[in-house]
Amino acid sequence: MSKILIIEDEEAIRRVLVRILCEENESYEVDAAEDGIKGLEKIKEKDYDLVLCDIKMPRMDGVELLEAVKKIDTEIPIVMISGHGDMETAINTMRLGAFDYISKPPDLNRLLNTVRNALDRKKLVVENKILKKKVSKKYEIIGDCEPINLVKIMIDKVAPTDARVLITGPNGTGKELVAHQLHDKSERSTAPMIEVNCAAIPSELIESELFGHVKGAFTSAVKDRAGKFEAANKGTIFLDEIGDMSLSAQAKVLRALQEGIITRVGADNDIKVDVRVIAATNKDLKAEITAGRFREDLYHRLAVILISVPSLNDRRGDIPALINHFAVKIANEHGNAVKYFSKEAVSLLQEYDWTGNIRELRNVVERLIILGGNEISESDVKAFASK
Repeated sequence: MSKILIIEDEEAIRRVLVRILCEENESYEVDAAEDGIKGLEKIKEKDYDLVLCDIKMPRMDGVELLEAVKKIDTEIPIVMISGHGDMETAINTMRLGAFDYISKPPDLNRLLNTVRNALDRKKLVVENKILKKKVSKKYEIIGDCEPINLVKIMIDKVAPTDARVLITGPNGTGKELVAHQLHDKSERSTAPMIEVNCAAIPSELIESELFGHVKGAFTSAVKDRAGKFEAANKGTIFLDEIGDMSLSAQAKVLRALQEGIITRVGADNDIKVDVRVIAATNKDLKAEITAGRFREDLYHRLAVILISVPSLNDRRGDIPALINHFAVKIANEHGNAVKYFSKEAVSLLQEYDWTGNIRELRNVVERLIILGGNEISESDVKAFASK
């Protein structure tokens, strides 16, 4: 049921608006207030999907109420009701965040169309929020030990900015989860996040993969092709295992970071891109710089913010939560009932040396669920999780 609030000091107009909306759709729940102060009180007490608000009112006018409401809830659509002499003010309220305005006396079709459009917009905002929560859940970082909590704090501080981030840590620690969280919590979350595994792409193809190519640039270039940087425009590009990137590709990435410009392989013209770069590596890039395998200037461009993801051995206290998370996830994937782990089994797994980190733990949990009993016991761990 859509909840609508009408704020109007003229009783006759207020009653007409309430009646029209109630007759238009029985699912509308319509409240009314005779001035801005009482309207604001109602908004603080109840979550409305739409507010219709007069501009000229005693005590608190519509403009003041609009500004006050936007401090409470930036997403609630507010439609201004304007008299003939208030049209300029009504138009100005659009700049302050009003959804629309209608003039007095309200035209029935105009009123109802505006109400429907505003409610549709609010519904879309809610659906997008739900979708973003689902996406965030997919890339949730499990655990609350101090090392991983420090990572979460860093993410919350850095994500809303456009700062470039270099994520470091051993293989299997979840560096890609950190990258996704940075994107999902950023202002770029509605745009694409493009992932590139630099270690999986042959060195002779990495430049074409990142920057695209034009037809005839090389033997297999049978048509023009956009690269990953162009695909990530207005969004985020995640360069995983950047320590494995060739020096020639590093030089082009550096130019993209410095100037916001890329050039397709075989092309002469430049292409402007607006991309946030997040990189990750399991290598010691300072040692790679010393060995001449990584550009120092690129390192300093990438490492505006450094986030170090701890190994699983450094956050053993999170292992019980991770086991439970994987047990539920694997059961859902297989369509089976969730198998639980005994305290003894969990304690034994906490003592293991997890050189493969979280990725290895997930594999072991899946193996135990497949091969173990209805409840995973200490003997199951000894039998099937041998290191």
